[in-house]
Amino acid sequence: MKKEKVFSIRKLTLIGVLGAVSIVLGLTPLGFIPIGPTRATIMHIPVIIGAIMEGPIVGALVGLIFGFFSIFQNVTNPTPVSFVFINPLVSIIPRVLIGLTTYYSYSAIKAIGKKNLRRLIALVWIGIIVYLVRGIYGNIANSQGWIVLMMNLILLILTLSFAYFGVAKVDNDSLDIIIPAIVGTLTNTIGVLFTIYVLYAEKFVAKLGLDVTNTKKVIIGIGITNGIPEVILAIIIVVSVVGILRRNK
Repeated sequence: MKKEKVFSIRKLTLIGVLGAVSIVLGLTPLGFIPIGPTRATIMHIPVIIGAIMEGPIVGALVGLIFGFFSIFQNVTNPTPVSFVFINPLVSIIPRVLIGLTTYYSYSAIKAIGKKNLRRLIALVWIGIIVYLVRGIYGNIANSQGWIVLMMNLILLILTLSFAYFGVAKVDNDSLDIIIPAIVGTLTNTIGVLFTIYVLYAEKFVAKLGLDVTNTKKVIIGIGITNGIPEVILAIIIVVSVVGILRRNK
């Protein structure tokens, strides 16, 4: 039996195309969602698509392109917090890991069955909704201001809408894509913020103009505020694109 090449023409082409898509997203407003002092990104989505379609090596290499571009972008177009993204431990390692965690979660998910998978997806959405409701209650109880309250309400409405989309409307052939999309997105968000916390914590928070005595809470807050919209967008885009690619593969 003839073994498939590690780098077939198809795989090399997909690496180049998806890497280019990440760069285009980074060079245009399409790749970023302004949220408070930071920007949620969808630049990691090509990495997830590459890993699901062609395996961990393709995913990791698209992530490597994403990581190197992140360094280039922060060198050539610096912001107050660009100093953290010039470090490869922040910009490259988590992005390479997206391809690995996405693929291996995708492989694991395929073994648990459609019925159990639908239940797992429902639990994920319930967890997000409970967290947001708890946050809204805390906003009201602590009088934290209408801007924070409105942001949580908007996120709750979006989450309820896409929870319905994710559980009731996605066909069975697309169910195995949802959890890997979530895992890949969280690998990016948590991986980047964790390395920032370990290496730069207080300096990073100070550059954002926030209280350094609440460094841990600030970074966790950024992760949640960015992570939820990124997860929702990743599910919608990845399910749509991978569905099309599967039909035309």
